[in-house]
Amino acid sequence: MTDAPAQIAVKEHQQHPIGLYLLVWGLLFVLSTFSYLVDYVGLQGYLRWSLILIFMMLKAGLIVAVFMHMAWERLALIYAILLPPLLVLVFVALMVSESHYVLFSRLTFFGAAP
Repeated sequence: MTDAPAQIAVKEHQQHPIGLYLLVWGLLFVLSTFSYLVDYVGLQGYLRWSLILIFMMLKAGLIVAVFMHMAWERLALIYAILLPPLLVLVFVALMVSESHYVLFSRLTFFGAAP
């Protein structure tokens, strides 16, 4: 006789197709190539850093979504993992803005730069 609960458990197991992982691996390879091409071409300044950061975030997003299985998780778990780093970035941006204000105030009221 077969065990019915064991068969149900086997049927509920989710297996992702290997093609999905190969596609993501290929996309990661292409994004890494673009990231290295930014340095190879010799781009400088804000364009260089913004392209590197964009490629980095895209690669990190693919890794988190597919290899860490976040694309198939509940929305509450996704918020619990992704929301705190986003809030840290917002707070860092606020601190940078405040540091510019403090520097401007010091230069205005105390004279020349230190």
